[in-house]
Amino acid sequence: MTTQTFAELGVPAALVSSLAARGIGEPFPIQAATLPDSLAGRDVLGRGKTGSGKTLAFSLPLVTRLTGRRSQPSRPSGLVLAPTRELATQITATLEPLAAASGLRVTTVYGGVAQSRQVNALRSGVDIVVACPGRLEDLMRQKLISLDAVSTTVIDEADHMADLGFLPGVTRILAATPAGGQRLLFSATLDNGVDKLVKRFLADPVLHSVDEAADAPVQMTHHVFHVGGVDAKKALVHRLASGTGRRILFMRTKHQARKLARQLTESGVPSVDLHGNLSQPARERNLAAFSSGEARVLVATDIAARGVHVDGVELVVHVDPPMEHKAYLHRSGRTARAGSDGDVVTVVLPEQRKDTQQLLRRAGISVRPRDVHADSAEDDLGAVDDSWLDVHRRTFRSGVSG
Repeated sequence: MTTQTFAELGVPAALVSSLAARGIGEPFPIQAATLPDSLAGRDVLGRGKTGSGKTLAFSLPLVTRLTGRRSQPSRPSGLVLAPTRELATQITATLEPLAAASGLRVTTVYGGVAQSRQVNALRSGVDIVVACPGRLEDLMRQKLISLDAVSTTVIDEADHMADLGFLPGVTRILAATPAGGQRLLFSATLDNGVDKLVKRFLADPVLHSVDEAADAPVQMTHHVFHVGGVDAKKALVHRLASGTGRRILFMRTKHQARKLARQLTESGVPSVDLHGNLSQPARERNLAAFSSGEARVLVATDIAARGVHVDGVELVVHVDPPMEHKAYLHRSGRTARAGSDGDVVTVVLPEQRKDTQQLLRRAGISVRPRDVHADSAEDDLGAVDDSWLDVHRRTFRSGVSG
């Protein structure tokens, strides 16, 4: 945290009160670093790891600078671009109380659902649109939305936009906004074309990069558990899922994610799944159950690695190690967020050991693998190191067996 208050950084009193009502009193470093410039209207390039508080870092200046403007049908003044439906929905959840405190309207636009409700919301008058690029371009082509009145644009997780191949669409969208508007871009990296986006659309941007050392003291501890076979893996995964706190288990396929969530629930561990085959209402329902604590475990495919932003996730388990080192980092970033510590476990079958070793090396993770046997998993877990003991105690407190 930082010693400066939101009010001292220039945030209006109405928004400070809204934050206080939600228990948010002190800014995170990325917020303290960027707010003076973004509130003043400067273009900002923000670099901070996931969970660093960047959603508020752009939501506060966005709402502040639009306050007092008159809502227009289908002509927003503010635009936020996000790579996934989950992220767009969660950005909206952060924005809505701030917008309400300032008399502004927020609408979310994404694919996978009928567009009629979104179009009706736009026509009724809107100040801020939070959108995924694909659906937004669809509406633009149908002339159901105009971006000619946008004065502030936010591009969130631009690096993930690049990973998903969205940058051509983002480029077309930004080109449809007024050239003199304010632009705030947040990205963990500047590769894969993100740098070209910055050079073309941001005018003399102020760069703010908040690294681990400058952030709140957070520790993400990585563990690699070698298992002898499928049965040992299943037993270990069930034990890891059986703690009392929030945890996310990552699978490679939709079918396996659905199957594991069902098995865990049937064994007494309330779990939900999240993957591309779910309808949008089902996705939102499952994510809400996980966020509220109704379900302690979220079993997900990589679709959730960057779209889920839930604080208090104490453990991430790579049930199936990912193919790419970026996916490992994105998955792991679901824990150790917003000032909390977290643990990351990768479960490795014999035939996966070589590939996993290379994966971790590319990710810059140095960790000594440990052999874990199904009949002695608790002893092996407890022996890893002191940093694992708390997770070990939480995991085995319930005594659920594989």
